[in-house]
Amino acid sequence: MIWTVWWVWIVAGLLIGMAELVLPGFLFLGFAVGSVTTGVLLWLGIKAGLPALLVIFALVSLGAWVAMRKVFGLPGGSVKIWNRDINDN
Repeated sequence: MIWTVWWVWIVAGLLIGMAELVLPGFLFLGFAVGSVTTGVLLWLGIKAGLPALLVIFALVSLGAWVAMRKVFGLPGGSVKIWNRDINDN
C-alpha cells in the first residue's frame, strides 16, 4: 500500500514544509517533521500498518510542535504588543 512506502511520507513532509513557507506560524512545520520522521522510520525497516503509522505521525508532530512552541514562542505565552507604528516619525 502507498502509506507503507517511505519516500511518500518524506515527499509529503517536504510539501507540508513548503506550505509552511507560504503560511508561517510554525503550525505546518510540526506536521512536516512528523511526516519526515515517519518516512525515516519506514526506511529503517519498521513494519507497521496504517493505524500505527498515523499514531507515530501524530505523536511526533505533536512533540515537534510543543518543542518549537517552547523554543520559538513568546515568553510566558504573552502576545506581542506594538506601541508605535512603523510610519510614525
